[in-house]
Amino acid sequence: MEEGMSSMQQKAAELEHMAEVLLTGEQLRLRLHEEKVIKDRRHHLKTYPNCFVAKELIDWLIDHKEASDRETAIKLVQKLLDHSIIHHVCDEHKEFKDVKLFYRFRKDDGTFPLDNEVKVFMRGQRLYEKLMSSENTLLQAREEEGVKYERTFVASEFIDWLIQEGEATTRSEAEQLGRRLLEHGIIQHVSNKHHFMDSNLLYQCRMNFRRRRRLMELLTEKSRLMPESHDSPFCLRKQNHDNRKHTSFLSVSPTKEIKIVSAVRRSSMSSCGSSGYFSSSPTLSSSPPVLCNPKSVLKRPVTADELLMPGAPYVRKTFTIVGDAVGWGFVVRGSKPCHIQAVDPSGPAAAAGMKV
Repeated sequence: MEEGMSSMQQKAAELEHMAEVLLTGEQLRLRLHEEKVIKDRRHHLKTYPNCFVAKELIDWLIDHKEASDRETAIKLVQKLLDHSIIHHVCDEHKEFKDVKLFYRFRKDDGTFPLDNEVKVFMRGQRLYEKLMSSENTLLQAREEEGVKYERTFVASEFIDWLIQEGEATTRSEAEQLGRRLLEHGIIQHVSNKHHFMDSNLLYQCRMNFRRRRRLMELLTEKSRLMPESHDSPFCLRKQNHDNRKHTSFLSVSPTKEIKIVSAVRRSSMSSCGSSGYFSSSPTLSSSPPVLCNPKSVLKRPVTADELLMPGAPYVRKTFTIVGDAVGWGFVVRGSKPCHIQAVDPSGPAAAAGMKV
């Protein structure tokens, strides 16, 4: 059973990455339309609707800090080309080139391949938006096996809701839909012990469709496919059921962006702020919170006076981190000054450039 769930989780992670590429591409497409980078263009007396110039897109990505240099920008856009999200308007170039060639998003000309996998994700996104609507009360904090979980739904109630919303006509059909959503990494059992079934088991949305994606995340796909280790601070998806005050982590639900002012020396980082845990992604781990407390990453203690001393080998940097629906994606430890203990490679903090 455990081997079957592990294999299914790996498959779900792979499908989730494909979904992340699709969502990243769609968010980029909407931004480019909004800023008129995508528009009708003429070449040799012929009009090409809804397209962009490759060279102009590279400029735009660098100007908007989506890429650090042109070489990186080309690699990022090539990812979209490889996944059939964009294509050359005449399909004559399979490699993205930093020149004055016209490219277009396939969604803008109706050539996007709607295979079964894509259809599941599109349906999952629609259901996600319905679940997250303010009038929906299906998602609540609940307990399973003595552990409290946030934003959960009961499988049997979810099936009732699917039938009520017209997404399925029978309980069997609704259960099969739930199983497909789980297999595609859109939902998950709270402790990853069970497949989806018509029962009183608790499940959560695993994928956050509303999170703003950064193109740079497309180059870190391997980290997404790696299972969470027991030593990872990001395996804290659950809350202590007794609500103890003296916990090593504080769970925070952000509603706006935050700014972190840091002093950085090479790849290390120290920061001023309050101690706490900031979760940025759902997890595949079922480890109890007590296991998620790795040793400090500091090689030696650093004082605030050292950071502020004139001529010290530290650089002051400011990061603006836009939190998603479940957090900012970094862990702060210590005090006076505190330090960045961990950064989720797929979270908002990493996308903003924060490092341990």
